[in-house]
Amino acid sequence: MNPRNPTWLCVMPVLAMGCGSDGGSSRELPVSNGQGPAPFDPGEPYQPDVTAGDLDTLVDNALFPAPVGATWTYQAETDEGLELDEITVLAETQDVWGAVATVVRDTVYLDGELIEDTWDWFAQDGAGNVWYLGEDTYEYENGEVVCDCGAWESGVDGALPGVVMLADPRVGDVYRQEYLEGEAEDLAEVVATDETVTVAAGTFEHCIKTHDLSAIDASLDEFKFYCPDVGTVLVLEGDVRVELVEYSGL
Repeated sequence: MNPRNPTWLCVMPVLAMGCGSDGGSSRELPVSNGQGPAPFDPGEPYQPDVTAGDLDTLVDNALFPAPVGATWTYQAETDEGLELDEITVLAETQDVWGAVATVVRDTVYLDGELIEDTWDWFAQDGAGNVWYLGEDTYEYENGEVVCDCGAWESGVDGALPGVVMLADPRVGDVYRQEYLEGEAEDLAEVVATDETVTVAAGTFEHCIKTHDLSAIDASLDEFKFYCPDVGTVLVLEGDVRVELVEYSGL
């Protein structure tokens, strides 16, 4: 569940990460200093601290719950129009990286027209970290597929899983959310752990706030808020506000 995120400016769903490379990022990025299950330390080979045998389809991290049948709906007013993002945890699973992953479908509409359809793959380790293993994604124009940009799969072409939610997030934690060199290199830094957030779906307390960035795409710069027993409730990117408007099945 996007992290993500999402970057609405390049038509990405809430749960997905970034949009790929735009030629590089020149800004200074936070680093992990070797800490955490999915460390981001440029210049060091990335080695996620997880194996396929550690992973399970049961995703019950309180900040990123994904029980079968759960749904979330988000809305955002953008320069292009009203974007609606509908997310559902499917009963099907996906074999990826030697593990079995939970499948989450994420569909995005612009003024009622389908513009992206994505199947994200998640699994949780024994410690409670939720791992992002890849995605199958398609962009649409006038009802026709125009691109599968952003699709990637752990274990294929050097891709490796990243963490979408830590078991015990603390301020200053930095972690990779995905990894395919030169294509998918998003990261997040935990910047707050006790936020109160009000959106259309209600007011939520004790939420964590992350700053999501990319090592290869300087345009990705957003804040996400994850709240206990709900998951993602708000994404801020520039002046675009992606709000949870309703959810069920949790």
